[in-house]
Amino acid sequence: MDEQLFFKKLNNLWTSKEIFDFLSSLEAMSDTMASGALQKISEVEVDYNGLKNPGLLENEVFRALCFQFEFESSKLSNTGLLNALQALIKLRIDPQSTLMANLLSESKERLGKGQLTAENLCALGESLLELEGPSCATLEQIMNRMQEKDIERWNPREIVMFYKILQVTVRKGKQCQNLLNRLNSVTLRTVCQLSPNYVSVILNSLVVLRQTQAVPLVTALCKHSVKHVPYFTDYELVDVLEAFLYFGHREQNFTKALETHVPKSILTMHPQTVSKVMQYCCKKMILSKPIFDAVAESFISDADRLTTDEIAAYIIPFGTLNYLPPTASSLFRKLESALHSRRSHFQPHTLLNLLHSCVLIQRYPVNFLPKIFSPYFLQKLQAQPPGLNRVVSSQLTQLFLTATLECPFYEGPKLLSKYQVKAFPMPHSSPDIHLFKTVKTGLLHLLKKRIYFASEVSTPYFYVIDVEIKLDEEGFVLPAAQLEEVHRRIALCVDSQNRFCANSHNLLGEEAIKQRHLQLLGYEVVQIPFFEVEGLQNSRKMAEYLHKKIFPHPQRLSN
Repeated sequence: MDEQLFFKKLNNLWTSKEIFDFLSSLEAMSDTMASGALQKISEVEVDYNGLKNPGLLENEVFRALCFQFEFESSKLSNTGLLNALQALIKLRIDPQSTLMANLLSESKERLGKGQLTAENLCALGESLLELEGPSCATLEQIMNRMQEKDIERWNPREIVMFYKILQVTVRKGKQCQNLLNRLNSVTLRTVCQLSPNYVSVILNSLVVLRQTQAVPLVTALCKHSVKHVPYFTDYELVDVLEAFLYFGHREQNFTKALETHVPKSILTMHPQTVSKVMQYCCKKMILSKPIFDAVAESFISDADRLTTDEIAAYIIPFGTLNYLPPTASSLFRKLESALHSRRSHFQPHTLLNLLHSCVLIQRYPVNFLPKIFSPYFLQKLQAQPPGLNRVVSSQLTQLFLTATLECPFYEGPKLLSKYQVKAFPMPHSSPDIHLFKTVKTGLLHLLKKRIYFASEVSTPYFYVIDVEIKLDEEGFVLPAAQLEEVHRRIALCVDSQNRFCANSHNLLGEEAIKQRHLQLLGYEVVQIPFFEVEGLQNSRKMAEYLHKKIFPHPQRLSN
């Protein structure tokens, strides 16, 4: 039987029994055909859990195939030799067996003599990575041989294999940037040919190799990945998302593809993949209601099988992006149940991050605050990185302030003053300089004198107010420095784009809680969002806008 007909029939067989029966009917076959049969057996008999039926290794036909490769390795073609090696590794054949030792020895001998093509080198590299891992000394020899080939003519498989080998050599301290620049340039021309697996492998390699300067290649790969979203495996999607985060790339069509894919696939997605999707949304400030609603429903049904880190990864973005899904009641009941049953399993910083995210969206973990404010828990926080740094102390302080302002029925331990910050660091809330200047110019036009408003005012309550205006009992505007006869305080929140979710008018959680707390502390909060003022073309129009927002009724300035 010729090889073309052999492989046509082989590809239509789906069980090892069918394959063995087919092979038994043949009088003879080439080593390429025999290695193809081994590869087909490995495809149907190996899954994520390993070999489905270990008994097949004792099958007479299988043993006859192995005998041919064990004792005639020097007579094998390169393709037959290396395909057989890959298949036997996948079938978990003992690496110390005579069969494997002979195949490896013959492969390395041909490598040393320069007898392997670029495709052969790729196959050997993949086998050695699988068998011996990154510590394999032969990988560097393979890399040197591959450099002798014409890199401009490499196919996608050869490119991908070379990235994998470069990851290993760079980890060992080798400097290969000039070679990487050539490889990145060649890869850029082949992006449209890359499969989902190849896209994820190359993006992962670019992250490991820290190729932050390869902007054209990263951009092309990220754009190309959009059409592959439904076809990525869980592990591949995690690598792609990690690359988006590492390189800071934003691709709106990629998010749209996720919004279609995640709700349909979430029941079968690995929790680590869902966690990475939520991390991607959280870091990019993307409030995707289809994704968040699907994750909420998944959490309600699957929370019991999640790790504590996965629970935090699922829930924290809801607080960060200030979103309550339609199933919020069930979601937080399930979370409370998980916290009660597994509270001791949470790492201290994970638990604090989780509870802090809850208060951002007005879900109050009152039953857990005594633990958080206890000296024992605070000592545990201090003992583990990052310790009680300013961000951690701010979270504790905001939990304490929330308990004081929003949970008057809380009578448990308080947070000692030595653990409280003087002012909250708000990483996303510094107002846009241009917007802030425009608003202050409008206020000056409205109030006539700069003394009637103060900017960036620190309060005794840990928050910094963008602009404060004081009024007396009769509604006169007072000088900002005046401390007596202040009857009303107006807090202007100059909300630039960085205080909102991406492409949205939804305030981030940290800004929403700030404005909520300022109101509870007696301030009249007036929001000046960027999308209301970006079309105002001069200070007069800005002053008119501010007048309507701040003083809906006529006001007077004090003498």
